[in-house]
Amino acid sequence: MRLALNQRVAILLHEGITGPLGKTGLSLLRYSEASIVAAIDRECAGKSLPELTGIKRDVPIVASVAAALEYKPQVLVIGIAPKGGALPDDYWHELKDAVSAGMSVVNGLHTPLATMPELKALLKPGQLIWDVRKEPPNLGVASGLARHLPCRRVLTVGTDMSVGKMSTSLELHSVSRLRGWRSKFLATGQTGLILEGDGVPLDAVRVDYAAGAVEQMVLRYGKNYDILHIEGQGSLLHPGSTATLPLIRGSQPTQLILVHRAGQTEVHNSDVPIPPLGEVVKLYETVAHAGGAFAPVPVVGIALNTKHLEESEALDAITQAEAETGLPCTDSVRFGAGKLLDAVMQG
Repeated sequence: MRLALNQRVAILLHEGITGPLGKTGLSLLRYSEASIVAAIDRECAGKSLPELTGIKRDVPIVASVAAALEYKPQVLVIGIAPKGGALPDDYWHELKDAVSAGMSVVNGLHTPLATMPELKALLKPGQLIWDVRKEPPNLGVASGLARHLPCRRVLTVGTDMSVGKMSTSLELHSVSRLRGWRSKFLATGQTGLILEGDGVPLDAVRVDYAAGAVEQMVLRYGKNYDILHIEGQGSLLHPGSTATLPLIRGSQPTQLILVHRAGQTEVHNSDVPIPPLGEVVKLYETVAHAGGAFAPVPVVGIALNTKHLEESEALDAITQAEAETGLPCTDSVRFGAGKLLDAVMQG
């Protein structure tokens, strides 16, 4: 499935537009081609989305599903990504209002909704509930076969979760296509899957099959494209992250792009320090080199998330990162990914 381009979409984003949980909804607002007619956030109702987020999409912000009905939405997308992927209790009445009003629901959380009796009872013919995080069928263990593919396989890796790995991969994919390359973005998380309609919800796959699921996806596309941009997940530095190593083993990347939030010194919600970027580069190159096929895998560039900085501060941070690592660096969302793609093609 994918988010239908011919249907009107509302995004449920309570406390997510300016808070830390709204990355799914904000990414859809930035990248989706779907007709998004309303964003629902009781904290920001009536305010300007472009002014709050910098996203150049003038979508009205309303306080509730009931208020969004004025814009005749046909699909409600749950746009938050809370810790653990559980549905907040105060979202239930909004979901019931949406389904009662005839809307389908796209759910990227770990909490499955399609089998919930109280929601199923409200569904009418033509309404669907799409639980995005479902393990694909017919999985096996990885074997390192992706290393034989002729295409470039660019994996984004991070110093933490939620630093911009998906956005970087999407920006690289966009520039690759503009330059005439046969490029494919491979989604590995719920937001990418909603955008692309294809991929692997990696955190829904049993750990023994995670690398195999990635390998299966990469093998499916690798012979038909010049370059695959593989959406990164998690971080080797994060004590709760399990996704990065299967991504390395399954995709057998040819190049890595390291993604980091400018100025961040500790892994979020922990006291785990983030080492200097040069050390993180060496860590990822060492792990990727020993990730199943033992081919050298360079980090060829740094994608710096500077969303929280003024432009002059962002440019200074980029210059500092380049001096620190000796690698090309940019904020691919803010300034474009051309510099990073140049590094990929030279690597």
